Amino acid sequence: MAVQDYLRQRFFPHMWCPGCGHGTVLNSLLRAVEELGLDKNNIVMTSGIGCSARISGYVDFHSLHTLHGRALAFATGVKMSKPELTLLVPMGDGDALAIGGNHFIHAARRNIDITAIVMNNRIYGMTGGQFSPLSGCGIKATTAPYTTIDNNFDVVELATAAGATFVARTTTYHAKEATSLLKKAILHKGFSVVEILSQCPTHFGRKNKEGDAAQMMENYKNITAPVGSKALEENPALWGRGIFVERERPEYCTEYGKIVELAMKGAAK
Repeated sequence: MAVQDYLRQRFFPHMWCPGCGHGTVLNSLLRAVEELGLDKNNIVMTSGIGCSARISGYVDFHSLHTLHGRALAFATGVKMSKPELTLLVPMGDGDALAIGGNHFIHAARRNIDITAIVMNNRIYGMTGGQFSPLSGCGIKATTAPYTTIDNNFDVVELATAAGATFVARTTTYHAKEATSLLKKAILHKGFSVVEILSQCPTHFGRKNKEGDAAQMMENYKNITAPVGSKALEENPALWGRGIFVERERPEYCTEYGKIVELAMKGAAK
């Protein structure tokens, strides 16, 4: 299948602002699905509320546009009932780690076979540019006109500590790298987290004088470095890119199936 076969083209043009990075994330994701040769009838995408959540409306997969912060909860329900399906969960700052934070850490703890895509633009874009748990200190937002004093979550460290068995990070500037990481995340048997830094020129860029979309993407090239590179060793302030965690651990649905089998044997006796 071609990339366009995975799209609901009748819903275009999309509603994202000009220069928003989320369209690039969608592109990278569709190319990953295409290159893996996945049957779209076996894919389910769940999303919550926000700019990032609109992705589920543009893909021709089985999709659930759900409550704010509950995308992983819905995905867990689908995966438990139909473990053979591929679950993709795109989330923004709030869906993933504000109202959705509890679902995030417990999905990671369980190691359920779901691919979580955290589209990190460090702002609440749809509701007017409020700061988020991923904004960090010294950031201007509508709710922080004199800059934020809140520390941000590190998505990679949090996902790792919570038990995710595949954890990666990239940016919209590195679109091909994003496709490669998403392919590996989807194929991984367990809870996979791919954080993608995604520019928001409308709110974050404008308020923090980071320029237009092209300048923000160029900045991603300058503030990141591959995991294990000399540049990252010499400058720890850079954001690492690549795979941070890739390990095997019993997957939740598989283990649950064993419990069901034991229960059925017990009932038969």
